[in-house]
Amino acid sequence: MNAPKALQPAWHRNPPPRDEEPTGGPLRVTKTMQPGQPGTLKLARRHGPGLVCVRYREDATGQTRYTTIELVVDEAPVQRRISMRTIVGVRIAWGEAALSARAKAMGAKWDSASRLWRMSLRTALALDLADRVTVKLPIPAHRA
Repeated sequence: MNAPKALQPAWHRNPPPRDEEPTGGPLRVTKTMQPGQPGTLKLARRHGPGLVCVRYREDATGQTRYTTIELVVDEAPVQRRISMRTIVGVRIAWGEAALSARAKAMGAKWDSASRLWRMSLRTALALDLADRVTVKLPIPAHRA
């Protein structure tokens, strides 16, 4: 639970804008270096494999230099939700002519290369074919 604003320190209530020094002037990036380059070795040892880059910045007057680092603080696999518009491959047997005709009427296309019917996930679910969805297919390139 967050503390009431009156109890929060001033820097927490009004954080300085990003890429500006605490006095309010803009910071200009003068150099960006990758870990392992000269000038980053000490920081690379200190922060380990999470170090992405080191940046040297100067204030607007050019009198103060700031060294900033970019760190990886979390890593997790991306779990994308499948959209109902996602094109999927559906297996419909050769003898199921009525079902393939219904699929075709709803916009499905036969893909001879993969030997699957290409249709949106929405169409597959409407035809009650969820258990026959085999793969998420890439959108084919237009043929000339």
